[in-house]
Parts: sequence; structure tokens; C-alpha cells
Amino acid sequence: MPVATLLPFTATPNRKSASPTSFRLTEKFILLLVFSAFITLCFGAIFFLPDSSKLLSGVFFHSSAVETNTRTSPDSSDSGSAANDERILLFPTQSRVHFVLEGIIFYGDYNAFELLIWLLQGCLRQKRIPVSNVTNVITMMKHAWDSYRRYAWGSNELRPVSKQGHSSNLFGDIKGATIVDALDTLYIMEMFEEFDAATDWVEKNLDFNVNAEVSVFEVNIRFVGGLLSAYYLSGKEVFRRKAVELGERLLPAFKTPTGIPWALLNLKSGIGRNWPWASGGSSILAEYGTLHLEFIHLSKLSGNPEFAQKVMNIRKVLNRLDKPQGLYPNYLNPNSGQWGQHHVSVGGLGDSFYEYLLKAWLMSDKTDEEGKKMYYDALQAIETNLMRKSTSGLTYIAEWKGGLLEHKMGHLTCFAGGMIALGADGAPNEKTGHQMEVAAEIARTCHESYTRTALKLGPEAFRFDGGVEAIATRQNEKYFILRPEVIETYMYMWRFTHDPKYREWGWEAVQALEQHCKVEGGYSGVRDVYAATPNHDDVQQSFYLAETLKYLYLLFSDDDHLPFDHWVFNTEAHPLPLIKKDKTDRPSKVE
Repeated sequence: MPVATLLPFTATPNRKSASPTSFRLTEKFILLLVFSAFITLCFGAIFFLPDSSKLLSGVFFHSSAVETNTRTSPDSSDSGSAANDERILLFPTQSRVHFVLEGIIFYGDYNAFELLIWLLQGCLRQKRIPVSNVTNVITMMKHAWDSYRRYAWGSNELRPVSKQGHSSNLFGDIKGATIVDALDTLYIMEMFEEFDAATDWVEKNLDFNVNAEVSVFEVNIRFVGGLLSAYYLSGKEVFRRKAVELGERLLPAFKTPTGIPWALLNLKSGIGRNWPWASGGSSILAEYGTLHLEFIHLSKLSGNPEFAQKVMNIRKVLNRLDKPQGLYPNYLNPNSGQWGQHHVSVGGLGDSFYEYLLKAWLMSDKTDEEGKKMYYDALQAIETNLMRKSTSGLTYIAEWKGGLLEHKMGHLTCFAGGMIALGADGAPNEKTGHQMEVAAEIARTCHESYTRTALKLGPEAFRFDGGVEAIATRQNEKYFILRPEVIETYMYMWRFTHDPKYREWGWEAVQALEQHCKVEGGYSGVRDVYAATPNHDDVQQSFYLAETLKYLYLLFSDDDHLPFDHWVFNTEAHPLPLIKKDKTDRPSKVE
């Protein structure tokens, strides 16, 4: 790395100049030995992250010679924003410290002492995160995958305690949810033998000709999303073909008077219906609103515009409706086109609708102005009506029921920190810095929900009432099912701020998962995160391999691995490439 990049604020002293402050040769060697011993001790005790040129381009050095790549949007040029001012340098690295020592010892450059002290303080301050953390996550993935392959191959999911297959009614008679969900994670982690085995199973055994009801939402995000991502990463035609075939089988779900799709669909008969518990037969916001990314790509890959037309029609229906306080209720009747019960949530039933508005704009190479406006308008309404601060200053997103707030925040809602950070660059009225602050506050609240439990794993929901903050008070909210949302937010916050605490928090989650969820036959959720001893629920969710482990891997990887200016992640963490107007339809490779 060039000298100007490391020390742009320091002029290199003239080697021939005599200075009264210069050291004698013997003193130089003594000092060098002392400093080298200290540095060796410091860095031997602390395991640092890879010395990547992209990672090292921090903003501690405010110079044009430094590439300050802490936000990935190509449109981001406001170096004076609040978000930019708060960006910090990464972990100190040996190469940087040695460079500073050379300036001090051989050139008598005392201006470098201040930087040396800062670097060493950072060295002592950092959490002990092993350099092998990426390898550890790969090892976790291998244990989860090998256990599934040994005990449940072809089943949708694994029961890791009883060591047998498990299937949810969400997938009807479709098999292999874990295989399809894990395809891109295997590829990204370069587990190519396992990826080839999964590919072979998909080609020979993945069958959608089933006479059973499936969840349109779950099948879309896991199967369609997983197949699309595997195609774009590997270029294997089987994945494109299967994705389009499944997409075509899902189209009858849109045969309603409004075009708002049914929640459940029989893939053979094409008959659909909604969940019987959903507010008078309503469709659910997070379900019909989480088809957009995949269906736009299906149109692109198949040449059939019907996929895109179906999801664009959903927006037309929504835009005709009045929104209470600017909010989107969770229930919409597909026959009448009217809202059902006025229940608003950024967690379960609502969450990924907002995520897909933002990501539709990003995926369109920022040409989808309608999606952009809908997202930022909705976010403003959420901040005004649902965001609150607890007595101790924790920011949370409550739920809204008929105009009254329920001061509860779900684990699912914790994705919002990452979403808000991802959209901060495009925020209107110079709100980028404000939105980054909000995202950081949500990340902190969700981290608190983990640290306040016995197992250091987060509950399904936590409350802010009756003197309680960020703690689950009801037994049916104390479970943890290997969910990814908190780690997802850590990953986004790390990418955008490079604040080391997000990697520290991620490492805490790794340790808790290893200690309390790992069993001989895989990884299991737990029934009560406040109990001293874990009581396992005996399910290894497919999203644990698709999302939780992938986000951990990306949290500890270099920023140029699946960069955000080339990819967006669907709500199951399956990466889909941006659709750029000047690009061909050939599949993209991992960058």
C-alpha cells in the first residue's frame, strides 16, 4: 500500500537531514526491539481481521488519497454529512503500526507518536475476535449441512435432537426446502462439493407437481428466491428453469377480483384461499407485498411480462387506498380491495413489505421512483406513529392497533435497523445522518434484547411497559428459533459504519449459538432464552442456513464480497443482482 494512503498527513523526513531529536543507531535498535516486542505481544494476544486494502480505507485520515468506501451507493458524494462524520477506522493492523514505528524510529518523526498511541489504545480496546471467525462460521455451516444430509436428506428441514426429517405444512408436498434455501450459502462459502450434491438433488428430485396447498409467500422467498440466486451465482441453467416453472405455478394465486394474491395455493388445481384467522379472509401485507423482487427477475429471465405485471398491479391497488396516518394496515381483503382490521406492524405480518419497497428501487438501479416514494413516505409515518424511546433511552418500534400503541417489538422487527441503514443514502431532505442514527439506535435496542437473557440469545418478542425494557414478559414470547434479523442488522451496520462493536456483537451471537443451540445432530432453537439451561425445540430451520449463517459470514468478510452496489438480498437473504439498463442478461458472478 502506498505511503500516502497510510500517512497522508505526515511528510516523509529527509533521510540526510540532521536533527537534534534524531536517535543514535544503537538507540534506534533498542527502541525497535522494545516496540517490536510490545507489538508482537499485543497482536499475538488479539486476533485481527484480514489486512484488506478495501477494509483499510477508513476515514480516520481525511485525505483525497484515501478511498472512504463506507457507503456503497455510487451516488453517495456528500462527504460532509453527519453519517460521514461519524465513520471510524477499522481495527489497527500490523502493517499500519509498523509503518508508524518506522517513521518514529528511523526518521525521528515525533508527529507519528499520537497516531501510535491511538493505534495501541485501539489494540487494547478491541474485543478478542479471532482472525478465524469466518472459518468458524463456515464450520458452523458445515455442521448444519452435514447433519441435515446425514439425517434428513430430501426432507424440508431437520430435527437435530431426534435426528430425523421435519416438514412444515407451509411447503405442502414440496420437498428439499433446506437444500434450495442453502444453495447460495454453500456457493458463497465455497463449499463446492456440497453445492454440487445439492445441485444434483435439485435436478433429479425437486418436483412442483404436487396436489397440496403451499404458502405462496414462503415458497416464493425460499424456493423461487433460492433458485434465482443459485442461477445468478453459478450460471447453471437448471436453477433458472426450475425458478420459472415454479413461478408459473404460483400465478393462479393472483386470480382474485383485485389481483391481490391468495396466501395459500394448491399448485396442482390452482385453487387459492387465505388463512382463516386473517381478519375476515384478508390477504397479509408482508405476504402479498413480498413477491416483487423475485417476480421482476422472473420476467427478466423468462421473457414473460406477466410476472412483473402482477406485482405492479399490487401497487396500483395500494395507491388507490387511504392510509390511516400514512400507515399500511396488515390486512387487505382481496375481494373488496378494502383494508381489514387496522393493525400495523413492522414485525410479523408487515415487515418485508417495507423492505421490498426500498429494495425494488435499489434493484432497479434507482429508476423505480414509485417504489422509492412509497418507502420513504411509509418510513416517515412509521417514525412519527410507531417509533418511541423507553425511559432509559432505548429506541423501539411499537405496534399499532386501531390507533392504540402496543409497546412490543418483535425479533422480526429487528431487521429494520439494517433496512433503514440501507436506505439512508437516498433519504429525502438531507436526512441521511438522522436515519443512520435511528438505525444504530434500533441495533442497540435489539442487542440489549439479547444481553438481557440468560442464554444471550434474543426472545421472539420483547416489551417496554410496566417498568420492563427489552425483555419478554410472556411465556409464548421467550423462544428463539435461530432467527437472523438481529445479525442481519449487525451486518448492514458494519458495512456502513465499520464500527467494530457490530462485529463484536456478532461474535457474541456466534458463541451463544455454539454453546446453547449446537447439538450432535445440528442446531436447534430453544424454548426459553431466560432459562439457565436450554430446552431445545428440535428444529433446525432452513432459514438458519439461508440467512443466519450467511449474514454472519458476510459480517466477518470483506466489504467487496457481494457488494451492495451490485446485489440486493431478498427477505430470505438470497442475493439478486441489480437490473442495470446497460447490462446483458448473462448471469453475474460473485464479486
